[in-house]
Formats: sequence, C-alpha cells, structure tokens
Amino acid sequence: MAPHDPIEAFLAMLAAERGAAANTLNAYGRDLRSAREAIGDLVTADSTAIARLAEAWRDLAPSSLARKASALRQFYGFLADEGLRSDDPSAALPRPRIRRPLPRLLGHPEIAALFTLVESEAATGEGARMLALLELLYGSGLRATELVSLPLAAVPRDAPFLMITGKGGQQRMVPVSARASAALTRWLELRPKGGRWVFPSPRGGHLTRVRLFQLLRDLALRAGLDPEKVSPHVLRHAFATHLLEGGADLRVLQTLLGHADIATTQIYTHVDAARLVALVNSRHPLGAAAQNPAPKVDPAASQP
Repeated sequence: MAPHDPIEAFLAMLAAERGAAANTLNAYGRDLRSAREAIGDLVTADSTAIARLAEAWRDLAPSSLARKASALRQFYGFLADEGLRSDDPSAALPRPRIRRPLPRLLGHPEIAALFTLVESEAATGEGARMLALLELLYGSGLRATELVSLPLAAVPRDAPFLMITGKGGQQRMVPVSARASAALTRWLELRPKGGRWVFPSPRGGHLTRVRLFQLLRDLALRAGLDPEKVSPHVLRHAFATHLLEGGADLRVLQTLLGHADIATTQIYTHVDAARLVALVNSRHPLGAAAQNPAPKVDPAASQP
C-alpha cells in the first residue's frame, strides 16, 4: 500500500497518537477499505455516496454496522484535521440504534462444577495448566489475549499481583488470589523449560486464543455444562459480576478489568440491581426513614 494512501495515514495516526491495538487497526482498515470498494474514493465521496452505504450494509448486525460507521466518522475527522477535506459527510452515515446485549453469565454452581473437575485433574501437567488458566480467567478477570501472551517476566516472585499489558499497550496491576498463586506456582514447576511465556505452545510461541477457547469448551463438556455457555470472555464477565455481588466498587472493577471508560464497566450493574436498590434503601437517610418511619405520637397522650 502506498505511503500516501489516506487510509494508511489514518491508521498510522491511530497507532501513534491513540495507542490503538493491532486488532482495532485491522478492523478499522477492513471497514474503510470495504467502504471504498462500495462507493469509491472516500476522500472525495459526498453525502449522497455516503448514504449509499446503508444499502451496502443492510445485512450487517447492528454492532458491526455501528463499528463501520464509527470508523468512517473518525476517518473524516482525520481528513478535516489534515486539511484534506473542508466538510464532513459522515452525517449521512446510517446510525443504528443499539441496545447493548447483556453478557452471558455463569452462576456460582456452574463455576464450582468447572473447578471441581479441573482440581481433580491438577496432578497432571495438562491439569495443572488448565487450573492455572481457569484461576486467572475467573479469579483475576484477564482477557484471553492477556492470558495466553502472559510473559514469565510479568510474574514477580513473592508479589500478589501480575503486571498486565492490555489494550492499547496500557499497563495495569492485577491482584492474584492465594488460590490462583498456588495454581500458578504449581504450573510453573511442571511447565516445560525454556521460552519466555507462562503458557508456551508445543510449536513455539505461546498458547493461542483459539486453543484456549477449545480447552474451555472441552472442560465445560466434561463438567456437564453447555459448552456454548463457556468461553474466556464469559469467565471474565463472571469475575466482574461476582465481584459486584460481593460488594466491589464499580471504579475498582474498572481498574481491575482495564477499561478505559467507566461506561464499559457499567454494563455489569444490571446483574446487581437488587443489591444497589437494597443499598440505597438501607444506607440513604430517606430510604432508611421510609423503612423505619418514626412512631406516630398521640397528642392526647401528652396531655397531663
């Protein structure tokens, strides 16, 4: 691709100035190139051409359509900043209404079933690895990519946390429970020597996301659970949800999950609405007064 291609220039800006992750850059690049194939040169496209994208995107899921529209809006903002356009035609883009889906969730009994099985197999190398993976997904809320690409250098000795490099290269400290620490220590004792990854692949490099997904589906099936309900992302959701149920603060949860925006974390509040209502009723002065109204005083009773 030629260096002067405005799409490549836009992606380079995202990487350099905003620290966009590789997956984000790839997705935006695909979206912009497919839009260019549909309507021609994006730099010179007018509002009429942009509006034709609604027809080209008519079969897309709302979330995919919204991502494509977002990529184009940002692209046209970039063109304006660079002086390549004096107007912004992105107002003609389709704007789907999206009701963000609630995350799939595993309950406490289902989590217990997974751990019961994997703990019974932890004496073997494969079992020890699976227990360490499960503990870090459910016990620390790591993303799949963060987990499989975890370097040995991120596991400090005698420190109850990991140094994680998340989306956009942002680093955060992730607490590791005593259970997870024990499982991780056991796996490191059995782990094949050499390499720089906590979870190495037999073919070199580290365990892949696809293989992690397969391991979890197989574990779920053997534990008597629906394998369609179990994935690395679902276990991360369970970590967040169950912490909220236990009384964790939403801001703390945002830090633990590595969310740049609290709005991303707020999706978890749906699972704990009852606790939040109870908290207001029990702690807010007016809520407490409503539950425990002051006794009515009979004026006659106060007469001598």
